[in-house]
Amino acid sequence: MTRIVVVGSINMDLVTLAPRFVGPGETILGERFLTVPGGKGANQAVAAARLGADVALVGATGNDAFGKQLRDGLAAEGVDLNHVAQLDDSASGTASITVAGGENQIIVVPAANARVTPAQVERAQSLIERADAVLVQMEIPLETVEATLRLGHRLGVPVILNPAPAQQLPTDWLQLARYVTPNQHELAILLGADPHEDFRTLMQRSPCPVVLTCGGEGAWYREQGEPLHQPGFTVDVVDSTGAGDTFNAALAVFLHEGLPEAVRKACAAAALSVTRLGAQGGMPRLTGVQALLAQQAG
Repeated sequence: MTRIVVVGSINMDLVTLAPRFVGPGETILGERFLTVPGGKGANQAVAAARLGADVALVGATGNDAFGKQLRDGLAAEGVDLNHVAQLDDSASGTASITVAGGENQIIVVPAANARVTPAQVERAQSLIERADAVLVQMEIPLETVEATLRLGHRLGVPVILNPAPAQQLPTDWLQLARYVTPNQHELAILLGADPHEDFRTLMQRSPCPVVLTCGGEGAWYREQGEPLHQPGFTVDVVDSTGAGDTFNAALAVFLHEGLPEAVRKACAAAALSVTRLGAQGGMPRLTGVQALLAQQAG
């Protein structure tokens, strides 16, 4: 069984379905409201577990009602929570999400996620050194992201950095990542580059290999030489929330099969994830990914 460690955020997503996005100062009637477990770290942990991996999560929640719901949900998915702190003096993180026309707008309040520390990562060393891959995102303090990259590099464990929310990072941090997984907008920000510059040129300039996500168009990836394209899969889009997290999780789970195959399966998993509502609600199981790939091959 593939062993994955995720270092990242745990949020309760407060989701409103609306006929369209509102403008400044405007009020409209929504169609539906849900509370859905989320956070990029938790999402990636759940997605990896559903794809058959043995998953441990490093993170934090508040000792509140949302925190209990979030922990119970993760435990039900089989995620190891031994390195998830429960804080008495902080609320759990939240994300307010509006979904309209298959797209989403998101506002994240980090709360307990801002208290995930480098010391927590160091305490998880015994887990990380046995892992096949580590996933880390940027909804936690940057010093903790750096600590994860440095520890993974020191232990020889591949770290996949999902640079979202995007900001420019030092070159020496990027050199520690086995892969970085931005979209086109995030790649330009990450490298401090002109956003209008061709993304393939930016991929070649990156200090580490890039797997570039392109939504329904699939992904581009590069280890050496020219970037290569993996086409996406045609599906009926219901909610794109969590598609990137599903992609990253699948990439980590299937990385041992080689990058081209891992990217292909990651695109298939991400496609399935947008066919249902909610970040974690749409995340597929391994059998679903295998069925989609078999259908495409046929």
